[in-house]
Amino acid sequence: MNTLKFKLYSHKRNRYLKQSINANGVIYNHAVALHRRYYRMWVKHLNCAQLQAHIAKPRKRNPFWQLVGSLAVQDICQRIEKAYQLFLKHHKKGVKSPGFKKIKKYKSFTMKQAGYKFLGGNRVKIVSRVYQFWNSRPLQGIVKTLTIKRTPLGELFMVVVVDEGSEPEIEFATGKIAGFDFGLKTFLTCDRWQQD
Repeated sequence: MNTLKFKLYSHKRNRYLKQSINANGVIYNHAVALHRRYYRMWVKHLNCAQLQAHIAKPRKRNPFWQLVGSLAVQDICQRIEKAYQLFLKHHKKGVKSPGFKKIKKYKSFTMKQAGYKFLGGNRVKIVSRVYQFWNSRPLQGIVKTLTIKRTPLGELFMVVVVDEGSEPEIEFATGKIAGFDFGLKTFLTCDRWQQD
């Protein structure tokens, strides 16, 4: 696995990505509120599937929430579930439950396996819009996840996790054999001969 980071060109259409990050922040806070309510009532946490089912209903009714793809919602739910599992396991050691985040400070959203397509060169299609990025290094391998990150200055970066596959083992097949001998009088003696 290899992680690559690319800066997106500044453009008016980047507002859509920034709105999507804000929508992810709203859904994240809603999911945290659901978890807190459920934990107060049952002293248990919602699993990822239950949380996604709860979010699906208001998402259908709210056009702003629809800026967030289903895979990005799944990523939010998985992150919250992991955080609550850590909280339930280690709360006696001072680990806190996931808290609310300010929407303007919410930084990113992640898409796994779908919702994006690289069009060649320095162009990528995210949901239904095409964006350009500073193509500073080649993308080689299978793209596993694509994350859009927003800096405090409002710049957008694209973080891509790529599976480059297993590296092939290097084989040397010259047909020649060499022998080495370490000794007391002569430190190293080398003898090479051709294999028949």
